[in-house]
Amino acid sequence: MRRGHQLLLPANPLFIWGSLLGALSLNMLQNMGLWGRAAWLPDILALVLVFWSIHQPRRVGIGVAFVFGLLVDVHQSAMLGQHALSYTVLSFLAIAIHRRLLWFSVPLQAFQVLPLFVASHAIELSVRMMAGGAFPGLLILLAPVIESLLWPVVSVVLLLPQTRTPNPDAVRPL
Repeated sequence: MRRGHQLLLPANPLFIWGSLLGALSLNMLQNMGLWGRAAWLPDILALVLVFWSIHQPRRVGIGVAFVFGLLVDVHQSAMLGQHALSYTVLSFLAIAIHRRLLWFSVPLQAFQVLPLFVASHAIELSVRMMAGGAFPGLLILLAPVIESLLWPVVSVVLLLPQTRTPNPDAVRPL
């Protein structure tokens, strides 16, 4: 552990699953909202899946990503397996780099996860195009950039319950 890093409390499984279900709900509301399924909108569920795959790879892994991908496919009436494949590859890549990524500061982590989000959107786009879908335009290049810009915000919000002390007092510095 590097100097200056705070020890974290164990992650509560209810908080992990609640944040994943909340991200799924936000994705569903975002797709039904004002812009519909605009290509430039960030995928909040993918962002939260990557976060938990990096911080809790034993609890949130490839199987969880596959199931949530199927749920998104069913909700969006997309080709079954499009998001499931994308989220599965995204989770695999996140688990593959999770030890190295945690040594970086949060802003530098945003640059490190950008290629993961680019690969995820490229997989979704290629599957959609092979199935005969229309090209959504060059605005699709904004989605991974916005997701990597949201990485510090998501990191702070999802780590907040783990950073508080269980019984704070003046004697214990943790």
